[in-house]
Amino acid sequence: MKLKEVDRTAMQAWSPAQNHPIYLATGTSAQQLDATFSTSASLEIFELDLSDPSLDMKSCATFSSSHRYHKLIWGPHRMDSKGNSSGVLIAGGENGNIILYDPSKIIAGDKEVLIAQNDKHTGPVRALDVNIFQTNLVASGANESEICIWDLNNFATPMTPGAKTQPPEDISCVAWNRQVQHILASANPSGRATVWDLRKSEPVIKVSDHSNRMHCSGLAWHPDVATQMVLASEDDRLPVIQMWDLRFASSPLRVLENHARGILAVAWSMADPDLLLSCGKDAKILCSNPNTGEVLYELPTNTQWCFDIQWCPRNPAVLSAASFDGRISIYSVMGGSSDGLRQKQVDKLSSSFGNLDPFGTGQPLPPLQIPQQTVQHNIVLPLKKPPKWIRRPIGASFSFGGKLVTFENIKMLPQQGAEPQQHQHHVFISQVITEKEFLSRSDQLQQVVQSQGFVNYCQKKIEASQTEFEKNVWSFLKVNFEEDSRGKYLELLGFKKEDLGKKRIKAENQESEFLSSARGTFNISVSGDIDGLITQALLTGNFESAVDLCLHDNRMADAIILAIAGGQELLARTQNKYFAKSQSKITRLITAVVMKNWKEIVESCNLKNWREALAAVLTYAKPDEFSALCDLLGTRLEHEGDNLLQTQACLCYICAGNVEKLVACWTKAQEGSNPLSLQDLIEKVVILRKAVQLTQNMDTNTVGVLLAEKMSQYANLLAAQGSIAAALAFLPENTNQANIVQLRDRLCRAQGEPVSRQETPKVPYKGRPGPTAGHAQMSRVPPQQYYPHGENPPPPGFVMHGNVNPNTAAQLPTSPGHMHSQVPPYPQPQRPQNGWNDPPALNRVPKKKKMPENFMPPVPITSPIMNPLGDAQSQMLPQQPSAPVPLSSQPSFPQPHLPGGQPFHGIQQQPLAQPGMPPSFSKPNIEGAPGAPIGNTIQHVQSLPTEKITKKPIPDEHLILKTTFEDLIQRCLSSATDPQTKRKLDDANKRLEFLYDKLREQTLSPTIISGLHSIARSIETRNYPEGLTIHTHIVSTSNFSETSAFMPVLKVVLTQANKLGV
Repeated sequence: MKLKEVDRTAMQAWSPAQNHPIYLATGTSAQQLDATFSTSASLEIFELDLSDPSLDMKSCATFSSSHRYHKLIWGPHRMDSKGNSSGVLIAGGENGNIILYDPSKIIAGDKEVLIAQNDKHTGPVRALDVNIFQTNLVASGANESEICIWDLNNFATPMTPGAKTQPPEDISCVAWNRQVQHILASANPSGRATVWDLRKSEPVIKVSDHSNRMHCSGLAWHPDVATQMVLASEDDRLPVIQMWDLRFASSPLRVLENHARGILAVAWSMADPDLLLSCGKDAKILCSNPNTGEVLYELPTNTQWCFDIQWCPRNPAVLSAASFDGRISIYSVMGGSSDGLRQKQVDKLSSSFGNLDPFGTGQPLPPLQIPQQTVQHNIVLPLKKPPKWIRRPIGASFSFGGKLVTFENIKMLPQQGAEPQQHQHHVFISQVITEKEFLSRSDQLQQVVQSQGFVNYCQKKIEASQTEFEKNVWSFLKVNFEEDSRGKYLELLGFKKEDLGKKRIKAENQESEFLSSARGTFNISVSGDIDGLITQALLTGNFESAVDLCLHDNRMADAIILAIAGGQELLARTQNKYFAKSQSKITRLITAVVMKNWKEIVESCNLKNWREALAAVLTYAKPDEFSALCDLLGTRLEHEGDNLLQTQACLCYICAGNVEKLVACWTKAQEGSNPLSLQDLIEKVVILRKAVQLTQNMDTNTVGVLLAEKMSQYANLLAAQGSIAAALAFLPENTNQANIVQLRDRLCRAQGEPVSRQETPKVPYKGRPGPTAGHAQMSRVPPQQYYPHGENPPPPGFVMHGNVNPNTAAQLPTSPGHMHSQVPPYPQPQRPQNGWNDPPALNRVPKKKKMPENFMPPVPITSPIMNPLGDAQSQMLPQQPSAPVPLSSQPSFPQPHLPGGQPFHGIQQQPLAQPGMPPSFSKPNIEGAPGAPIGNTIQHVQSLPTEKITKKPIPDEHLILKTTFEDLIQRCLSSATDPQTKRKLDDANKRLEFLYDKLREQTLSPTIISGLHSIARSIETRNYPEGLTIHTHIVSTSNFSETSAFMPVLKVVLTQANKLGV
């Protein structure tokens, strides 16, 4: 986008990068005339002010010169970092002269601006360049192959790089190497370029195009690669830019053919080696990537040619182009909008006419009306890729989990003459830990929770406590894990039963001495005084009157003693009257103790006596009201007491086991919110929750809003320190707060665990479900038969269908033949002659008996046989199924024979006679029990209903757990040689059915399920140590009752797999 423009037919030169503000020097161009055919010449300096929105550049100074210029450069000679000097303006004249100007004097308006002048050259000086390493060295080129090296400190005597090249030609451009200070290149219009070594004073290599059509108009060295350079061709027949590498100088390394006509000038950006400017006779200014040949930007220009183009040394996004229409334009390669420029041109055109009357009508012209067209914003796009100077060389960003992600673009420095390698983009991910003490204490807390060493932990905290209050808190927490916790609470409050016992014994000794002295004879008086009346009432058994007389005479002790003898009703009335009359200091305490009104003590006591009130509650309160009373006392201390008493409320909440109120009270008492203060709170909360779980058998998984907030803060702190697993363990589960759900999701993702999108509803456990038809083939263990309450299993040896419906019992075939089933049948044993419940002979081959002619096969028994005698042994049958027995352990029964030689096939069912069953189950004392077929007698037994039990299918997303674990067990079994190991694996295979049942019922928490999936992934990758680590984490952070059925055997399987290396 165009920024500024200067209407001059001139050569141009930017001020050095050290100079500020940015100046542009212009000198009248030789061999060109403006529209006025003026022959005067001048040297002007303009200031680039990008804050000014106008297109005009501010002219700082003008110097009238007698020379016209072919080349103009601005060198940084004698400049320092502070910009005290403006450098040197070096001009190449028409007559072989080189003129040095002082730009600071030109800007100041001095007349003596000339520093030096020399005319050693022949013909016009068209090429000039300053050495960037030694700024006092300037190279110049003119006709007759003349190249001179000028020392600005000794300008009178120039040097030459070597002998003149033959045949003599004009030097169109010279350029110093950007990496090696003693290398200089020159080019001539014939297309040849020569590279000079000033140390040897001779050319080292000559580069030329074999087509002989290469007319060099521009030469530039690569900013970074010492051996690469570009040559531009002015010939319209070959409008190309050739990129040469001097290591392979036989042909160009790359050719850029983006211009349609000859190229007049090139400029390579020192700030980005991927930006090369070129302007040509096709009136285009292109910014290309010389390393790829891609055009990155085309500047919006007019139809005139540009003969000179230069990058601004200080602002790398700015460039200047001098065109043959007498204008120098300033552009930016970063794009922008051209709407403002268009409006400025319209305003300039309108203001040039003003209100004049150019047509002699005698009336002024109205304001110029521009047709209002549809608004179209002319946006000039920037470069296709970001230039190097706006790319970040380094960067850093914090990510979740305390990770610090940093990157840096490392550019390998090449050796001299070698091509640099590509930028190596290194990304580093590091763990930032700022709270080491916090992490250390958190690890200690996790270890204590896993090892259950709460008493030792509390003792260490007591010893390390800095304040008395802190010591009391940990002492109260420790008492929860000791026996006789209430007695220990009393001791902490300062009430020891031993001390009170000693005082009581001393008082009893004194009293016994008094009693011994008071023994002797006594009189029974029935006089009319109060004692006589009481005596008469006692002698007549009228305890109520005697008590009233004692109360009237204010003899309270006598009244109470007599009321005890008069019964409970009289005692209660007497107590009430006593409490109404008594006004001592401890009356209300005695009232509360006698009436068991502990709430009165808690609500009405002076808060300064909170210890005594808590002691009374500890001594007398029932377990069901103890927590509420402690809560009430703590609430009073928190709301009615001063700052000291408010902190003591924490002790009451610890006694009550109220975690939520402890959190609220502790938060108020603590100042600040640093990680260590939060660690103090979480330590107490975790210990108290474990104490409540052990002593009160309460569910501590439910957390309140405040506790959930503190736990989430704690989890956030742990995650920020990189302890992702610990953060997930401390995060509360039974809460739907959005921030906690989001944090759990991020923690699971950070751990690489699957995230469950929705919570599956938990169904109460109702027993082991049976397999469905679609999943029956997945089971490796035979299904177990269930029996309704009050029913007996069938006798051993009889086989019965698992899903028999009593209504369909009559439909079973009774004729000889086969009974078909979906599963292979077990052979039915031959019926013994003596009794149906005798164990079959397993080692004898059945003998064929001669069947009677009228023999008919018995009806298959399809339901349990009830014991008609109702003996006690039949009531001892188990109601819950025993552990399933593998198929291999079942006896092989002989095959019964039916008429015609057709075997009778039973229907497969697990036999119910299990090892370890009491003898009364396997063999009743009654031989030949009623209902059993003996000889040819067949008795039809009424079919009793059986409960139909089917197992739900395992959800598809969890089916991988079953297949993975079973496959691992089979691999271990195939590799194991030790019988004991095989027995362990067989037992594990059976006990994992508990896990599969929980998966079917969906009663496992999402945390356990995600951990099991992580274990399955570690099994698939054969990373068993990682699986054991995850196993330990699950066991330590979950409810023991939820995982105790299957997690121990899963550990056995993982350990054996790791040991066998399967």
